[in-house]
Amino acid sequence: MRRTGEEMADSGKARPGPASPAAGKTLTAEQVVAGFNRLRQEQRGLASKAAELEMELNEHSLVIETLREVDPTRRCYRMVGGVLVERTVKEVLPALESNKEQINKIIETLNQQLQTKGRELNEFREKHNIRLMGEDDQKQPPKDSAEGSGPKASSAGVLVS
Repeated sequence: MRRTGEEMADSGKARPGPASPAAGKTLTAEQVVAGFNRLRQEQRGLASKAAELEMELNEHSLVIETLREVDPTRRCYRMVGGVLVERTVKEVLPALESNKEQINKIIETLNQQLQTKGRELNEFREKHNIRLMGEDDQKQPPKDSAEGSGPKASSAGVLVS
């Protein structure tokens, strides 16, 4: 029996099965690990960006403190879009203070996103029974009682290094 190109394409498509995420059932161990690693990477990215902005905030604070003690008519230089421009202290100081406030708001937002991502990561770990290497030794020292339950106890969950 000959099949048309469309029928052939339909037969080659993946149908949602028990291991398919589209079915909403269970994920394979590789999919769980990949999802967990993706969430951890997103969390690290948020933390990295927050730390970077904290450093920039400290630099702004230092410059603002220094400029407050200087004569407002004194000229200073500011980098704007990669170009060094000459301004006076009274022109630059309000802009720096405004930037500092904006950076503070962004850091607060990033910290909220970081907390949300942490909760999402913990929920994912609990849902898929993920254990990190070295974590079992600290949380469950008495394993003698668990060994009697057979292979079922050892196959539950995913171990991520």
